[in-house]
Amino acid sequence: MLAKITVADYMTKRLVTLTKDTNVIDAIKKLLDNKITCAPVVDSKGLLIGMFSEKDGMRVFLEGVYNQGMSGKVGEYMSTDTISIESTSSIVDLAEKFQKSSVRSFPVFEDGEFVGVISRVDVLRALVAI
Repeated sequence: MLAKITVADYMTKRLVTLTKDTNVIDAIKKLLDNKITCAPVVDSKGLLIGMFSEKDGMRVFLEGVYNQGMSGKVGEYMSTDTISIESTSSIVDLAEKFQKSSVRSFPVFEDGEFVGVISRVDVLRALVAI
């Protein structure tokens, strides 16, 4: 039964996005205010150019401690080597991908277009929904 559930069934479609020019402190506040672990970073056309995660926020914090001040733009800290998944993929395949990665959320694509984000929590929601 779980193998028939797709990523599209549980992904988040209403996204909190950032730009590479967003101040890192504002980006961290967005993560906290929305209770999310990462946010997609998009360009002016809405195309995905990276992800800014709580792990990137930790780097901002540590650099701030060492440099006596926290500042910078998301583009300086975001991950650009993102691992993505197709919306039609099985939730089981996704769970296996999460098991092999330390990443907590993946951007989701459909026919080459960025359409959402799916997290480990979404996989667990699928599990308990059955």
